Amino acid sequence: MLIESLTHPAPEALLAFLRAHLHARVTLHLAGEVEVLYAGRATSMAEAGDRLLLVKPDGSLQVHGPRGVKPVNWQPRTDHLSADLDGGCVVLHAERRSPAEVVRVRVIGCAQVTALNLADEALFLLQGSEAQMQQALARAPHLIEDGLTVLDRELLVGVGGIDLYARDSQGRFVVVELKRGKAGHEAVHQLGRYVDAVRTQVAAPVRGILAAPDITVPALKVARATGLEYVKVDALPQVQEEARQPMLF
Repeated sequence: MLIESLTHPAPEALLAFLRAHLHARVTLHLAGEVEVLYAGRATSMAEAGDRLLLVKPDGSLQVHGPRGVKPVNWQPRTDHLSADLDGGCVVLHAERRSPAEVVRVRVIGCAQVTALNLADEALFLLQGSEAQMQQALARAPHLIEDGLTVLDRELLVGVGGIDLYARDSQGRFVVVELKRGKAGHEAVHQLGRYVDAVRTQVAAPVRGILAAPDITVPALKVARATGLEYVKVDALPQVQEEARQPMLF
C-alpha cells in the first residue's frame, strides 16, 4: 500500500516527489500549509492555512480543512496535473478543459507527503436485502427522482415482476428496477423487457429507471443507447418493518 513518504521535505525534494508520482495512477496525500486559488465559472481563494490535499488515481483533487466533511475546494476530474517551483514554493496546477477550470495549490510548508497504492476491487452492496431496498424506496421515492409517486410494488407483467411501478411529475409511467450491487448488462436487459411489456398495456409514455449504487460502463452505454436511465442510489433511509398480520391466538 505505502509506496513512498517524506516528512518535512524541502521544496526541491517535494517537487521531485510530486513529479515522480503525479501521473503514476496512485493516491497522493499531502498535509501542510497551503493556499488555494480557483478560477473557472467563478473565482475564489482560500488563504494560507493548514490543510490536507488529496489527489486520486483518476485525477480528482480535494483540499480539506481541519473541520467538516466538505472540501474547501475540489476538482471532480482533471485533464492535466503539473507541479512547478514558484518563489521558493511548490505550486500544483489541476486543469480541466470542459468546463474550463483550474485549481492552483501553493504549498507554503509541507509536513508530510505520501504516495499510496490503494487497491479496492470489492463490490459495494447496499445494506439489507433487495426487498428491504424496495420497501425503503417505495416510502422515499424522492431518492430516485423528485416528484415520483409509487403506484405499485412487484407488479406482475408477462415477463416478470416490476420492483417499483410509478408515475413521474409529468404524468409518465415509470418502471424502476432495483439492484443492491453493481448493475450489469442483465439488469439493463431486464429493465428493457419490463418497459416494453408495460408499453403494450398503456397509452401514456413509459420510462425505465435502473436504481443501483453503481453500474458497469458497458451497461451504462447500453442503457443510454436504448433510452433507459440510471440513477445512483448509495444510501437508504431507515424504515420500520412493515406490520405483520396480527395472529388470533
